[in-house]
Amino acid sequence: MYKNQNSASDFSVRLFWLWISIGTCLRLTNLTAKPPWIDEFATFVFSLGNTFQTVPLDKAITIDTLLQPLQTNALASVSLASINQVIHNITTQDTHPPLYFVLAHLWMSLFKSDDGLLNLWAARSLPAVLGGLSVGAIYILSRVAFRSNIISNLAAALMAVSPYGIFISQEARHYSLAILWVTLSLTCFVFAVRRIEENKSLPIWLAACWVVINACGFATHYFFSLTLAAEAIILVCIKWYEFYLFDNKVKTKQSKIITFLIYKTFSPPWGKIYAVAIGTLTSGLIWLPIFLQNKNTGSLTAWIQGDRSGMGWINPIFQSLAAWITMIVLLPVESPNLVIVILSGLVMLIFFICALRILLSGYNSLLKDTKSSLMLRVFFGLFFSANAIFFIFTYFLNIDLTRGARYAFVYFPAFIVFIAASLKTTWEIPSLSSSNSVGKEINPQINKAVAKSESQLAGKKAILIILIMGLLSGVTVVSNLGYQKYYRPDLLMSIMEKQSQVPVLIASPQFNLVQIGEMMGIARELKVKKSPLQSSFLLAHEDGNPQSAIKSLSNVLENSAKPLDLWAINFAIPDKISNCVVDGKQLPAINGYGYKLYHCQ
Repeated sequence: MYKNQNSASDFSVRLFWLWISIGTCLRLTNLTAKPPWIDEFATFVFSLGNTFQTVPLDKAITIDTLLQPLQTNALASVSLASINQVIHNITTQDTHPPLYFVLAHLWMSLFKSDDGLLNLWAARSLPAVLGGLSVGAIYILSRVAFRSNIISNLAAALMAVSPYGIFISQEARHYSLAILWVTLSLTCFVFAVRRIEENKSLPIWLAACWVVINACGFATHYFFSLTLAAEAIILVCIKWYEFYLFDNKVKTKQSKIITFLIYKTFSPPWGKIYAVAIGTLTSGLIWLPIFLQNKNTGSLTAWIQGDRSGMGWINPIFQSLAAWITMIVLLPVESPNLVIVILSGLVMLIFFICALRILLSGYNSLLKDTKSSLMLRVFFGLFFSANAIFFIFTYFLNIDLTRGARYAFVYFPAFIVFIAASLKTTWEIPSLSSSNSVGKEINPQINKAVAKSESQLAGKKAILIILIMGLLSGVTVVSNLGYQKYYRPDLLMSIMEKQSQVPVLIASPQFNLVQIGEMMGIARELKVKKSPLQSSFLLAHEDGNPQSAIKSLSNVLENSAKPLDLWAINFAIPDKISNCVVDGKQLPAINGYGYKLYHCQ
């Protein structure tokens, strides 16, 4: 007996490390194949302790001048001063708290530079490793919640191959660290719910860990607070249910409320939960003055302002559905081949319908299990509450959080655990040994058990198909056929090389660091690919009057040697400017870059 238990335990441990290995390997695959985009450039610059403010405006500059903030000089002597510089720059020039950027600063100091510039693999490998750790964390969360090897392994497997999880982990951003904090916070949360169910006190060490984890979550991303809001909603619902079930012997409603407040408000483990809430709130309020004093919040977050016209009312629903589905499956819907796109869309639709039926059946079955029903409701409540908050922000506060798929990190771990739990009953095969009837009752019971077993075997195959589809989806992401980068400077560079045989000036208006990041993407491609183009760059500062940027462009053009090709990037200028005439050819559209080619003689 003990030998069998040890064997099962050893097998479970092997599976635990297998899922972590698969998840980490997928996240490290083709890590540098995709060009970095604006948000990643912000990570690079601020993690190095540098700033975008050193880039000259309103004059033509070279590639090396534009890429100067990516130089790794600050990593040569990592110190408290360099860390303080990282914290100062990120809190005054960007909109995020500094924890991830400090960790990235320390991490990247372990790697050699790439020809004097930041090493892209080093920058992206940190979130990839954190994504691998999240696979192990989701296993622990599921185990604490359901005490089931099946659910724990299913959750870890789903997390390992999740296309959404891989997409998040292959970007040099802080979202994979935020997912890790969300998972750990939920682990403490479900432990507290278990203690509420058992009327037991919450250990002091666990309460302290919960506060520290929440504080780290706040220091990583402000939207971590939405996860905590979802947790708070569930705790309020549990407290209300306790009040509903409170001793019915109390004669009047008023005396019931008073008695409940006296005897139940601070009963175990609620007292320590309140202490955790106070500690967490304190750790969050530390960042409030920094957030309110940040002058960049408006300009850098304007893109998530809601759209109240036409499709703007229903887009958030489809954007949310897309985020949910791609947490499980994503085939090559962004392939350049239209046939592959259509077939992938059809397969995903069929898969979604079939998987939804399996999940609903498993959910209803697990609700009948008294040991698991509470936690199943808790995780569904977390997922539902978080999305309700998203829609409140979107429709009532005009802040469309559904527009950025990466913000779904708030409920991603809860969603994965909920899916894994819903698949449990589909995976399990009932034992035939429980049938001990004799005589005429044996055959009907055996036949019934055999039929049920065959059904469960079909369920096992269905779950394996789901995991295989997840693995194919992971390959889709790492092959850049799904969750493609928002900006494609590599494609734009290829077009420039084909169209221009003379020196080029690449010009863009400049409002904030976003436009500098856009131009850095182009400059980095030209430098890394050793392009033969003779190129210079112009960031024409626009101070609220579009004519100011156009005037800067005109001044630079008048003082530039001719012939010259002007590439205007996201720049609204006339078709003729300073002896430069727009090229009439129809050129292909490029993600993130609205461009025009001008020939200057």
